[in-house]
Amino acid sequence: MSNRTVLHDTFSIERAYPVAPGRVFAAFASKEAKDAWGDDPDTESATGEAAATEFDFRPGGRERFGSVYEGRTYRYDATYYDIVPDQRVVYSYEMYADDVRISVSVATIEFTKSGDGTTLTWTEQGAYLDGIDGPQAPALRREGTTGMLDGLGQYLSPPAS
Repeated sequence: MSNRTVLHDTFSIERAYPVAPGRVFAAFASKEAKDAWGDDPDTESATGEAAATEFDFRPGGRERFGSVYEGRTYRYDATYYDIVPDQRVVYSYEMYADDVRISVSVATIEFTKSGDGTTLTWTEQGAYLDGIDGPQAPALRREGTTGMLDGLGQYLSPPAS
């Protein structure tokens, strides 16, 4: 019998965006918007098509997609549990590498009006399984989420004149 392990980690990232909460929330609520800011430029679609193979943004809805990175096939499989427009999104997701589950996470995204803009708070609790991604897995997830939120900031920023 192999040694089965789990590494737990929780992180929180806060970002300020210069637009109303409704605009930030809308960036999560449509496939087209999410494809515009959420894609990782270092990955390619596993199917050669648009990254999202399923996007159903509602409580009980799912989001699924796959990609290839450094020769490995990754799959993301999420279920939305709680969506309060312009206020929060709560969902869980599993990550797979070559069809082996590598993690299970719960993410809460909160949108709070702050002056003329929005403060977004992303809190994620992850269980990283059997050391598949090594001890650096939580740091890599935090880094990936930070990069994704950087992309969101670029998406939400007005074009330079």
